[in-house]
Amino acid sequence: MIDLTTLVTESRNEASRDIDTLTTLDMLKVINSEDQKVALAVEAVLPAIAQAVDAIAHAFRNNGRLIYVGAGTSGRLGILDASECPPTYGTNPNLVVGLIAGGHPAILKAVENAEDNYQLGQDDLKAIDFSSRDVLVGIAASGRTPYVLGAMAYAAQQGAVVASISCNPHSAMTEQAAIAITPVVGPEVVTGSSRMKAGTAQKLILNMLTTGAMIKTGKVYGNLMVDVEATNAKLVERQKRIVMEATGCDRACAEQALNQCGNHCKTAIVMILTGSDATTAENLLNQNHGFTRQAIETPRSR
Repeated sequence: MIDLTTLVTESRNEASRDIDTLTTLDMLKVINSEDQKVALAVEAVLPAIAQAVDAIAHAFRNNGRLIYVGAGTSGRLGILDASECPPTYGTNPNLVVGLIAGGHPAILKAVENAEDNYQLGQDDLKAIDFSSRDVLVGIAASGRTPYVLGAMAYAAQQGAVVASISCNPHSAMTEQAAIAITPVVGPEVVTGSSRMKAGTAQKLILNMLTTGAMIKTGKVYGNLMVDVEATNAKLVERQKRIVMEATGCDRACAEQALNQCGNHCKTAIVMILTGSDATTAENLLNQNHGFTRQAIETPRSR
């Protein structure tokens, strides 16, 4: 028997007790007021998030991956974050992976009882050859989802770094994780609807984990996404603007450099700022592990 009364995310919110009697505008004011508490809850756990970012960046530098595991909303948020890394940062689709209880069908529709299957969490990790080089991040608002706990236990057995994102303190996931990220957002506006404040907190943290790790592995120059892939017209244009912003060159110069280096922003930027050709620029980036700033400074220091 699960005692929901012990979970913060299942408790009743006094601020929204009579929300069904309010005008539409006043209803939305209550929701917005509660949402404003989420960023502060995330702020309180920044040190733990920083630990996780450093562990993920270390994994990336050593042929490891980031694996998200969750059920329901939490699982879908992990898959969303993972799916956005390749186009944004030019990463291999296998670098950040999202697993959800119930598999692909659960992305669009709930798969009954899948989240209660402890063994399934372990089996799904085995299916992707999870190893000690990888980092596992378990995601569950309640902090007690068996599917996630099973995956976390298996990851720990492999010697991997295990982190958790939950919104209930002293949960099973918090106790099991080496890095416990626990933003306590308080009761939901609609009691138990953890897709709301808890889900928002999870999304903010997932953004930080991948963005932080990508910055620390050279995927960002200044605040520009210099590894963005040009997979549609908007992104082709974004590449040109990134090169122009980074170098101060005009559009024609950016287009020429991108054409010469196979539409790779980093290479185009290094070419323009160092006056080098595409091959030399590529070599400079390789020598500096893909960090644009260091690649630009290398020839100047000689």
